[in-house]
Amino acid sequence: MLTAKDIMTKEVVSVRRDTPVRVALQLMLVHEISGVPVVKEDMTLVGIITEKDLLRLLHGQQGTKGKTVEEFMTQPAVHFEENESLEKICECLDGVTFRRVPVTKKGKVVGIVSRPDVIRCIL
Repeated sequence: MLTAKDIMTKEVVSVRRDTPVRVALQLMLVHEISGVPVVKEDMTLVGIITEKDLLRLLHGQQGTKGKTVEEFMTQPAVHFEENESLEKICECLDGVTFRRVPVTKKGKVVGIVSRPDVIRCIL
């Protein structure tokens, strides 16, 4: 049985709560990803920030000046432990609007599984 650690991307782009929201936006664009985990300095997962979360910047006519990730992130973040079955992760991703889930080991981010990761596994 395949697990999260078998297919996860190990080089995870992440941000901290105090990261300026503009920096998070730039990271998502540069890395062509739709969301990033929000972590403490020791990589403990505290939330996630996604494109959808950041739509509030335009919708609310808010500028980015002085805004941090903490103001927009979703918490707690849906996540899976590294030994969770791929089947369970697929069930989750099939029933939600987000495209990726952090993978943790004892609460610390060790990877991320995205829909493209699952598709690569299928192929």
